[in-house]
Amino acid sequence: MNKAELVEVIANATDLSKSKTDEVVSAMVAAIVKAVSKGDSVQLVGFGTFGSGKRAARVGRNPRTGEEIKIAAAKTVKFTAGKAFKDAVNKKK
Repeated sequence: MNKAELVEVIANATDLSKSKTDEVVSAMVAAIVKAVSKGDSVQLVGFGTFGSGKRAARVGRNPRTGEEIKIAAAKTVKFTAGKAFKDAVNKKK
């Protein structure tokens, strides 16, 4: 499912226009990105938690040449699914 399909499903479920629903979905994604970028976590009860983590600098290898390369430290994005989401995927009631 892509964003357009998600917007259509939500618009049909809420009787909002597709354009208004697109604004809401875009605002929600932007708010999550902004919070996680600042180092905060976003918890949606029953769905999951978005957060950030750190990946240390390390030495890797170029798979084509075998040459060692330095990989810089980086921030990562983490998502941990909530219990209700996991249960729904696993069909538990």
